[in-house]
Amino acid sequence: MLKRNKQVIIRLTESEYAALREKADAAGLKVSPLIRRLIEGCEVRPRPPDSYKDLAREIAAVGSNINQAVHLANCKGYLSREQIEYLSVQMAQIWRLVREQAR
Repeated sequence: MLKRNKQVIIRLTESEYAALREKADAAGLKVSPLIRRLIEGCEVRPRPPDSYKDLAREIAAVGSNINQAVHLANCKGYLSREQIEYLSVQMAQIWRLVREQAR
């Protein structure tokens, strides 16, 4: 484990400190880790919303359904019209979920 035994003290204005806290909160970090990442030259991006986890889970479930249909098609050597329509509906569901999340 890293031993951090050096301390740096800086003075900030209220607005500078508020901007620093805002960036840390947006990234889901405390101020010290944020500053360390910035010093290392890392790009610190805002943390994705928690709803992205739910979206990823739903897309994975739909993707699993699509994978099963494609596996069946590989076994049979063809897809029926119903299977193609099913896959189209599944893909439309993925795009619907993504569009809903983007709002």
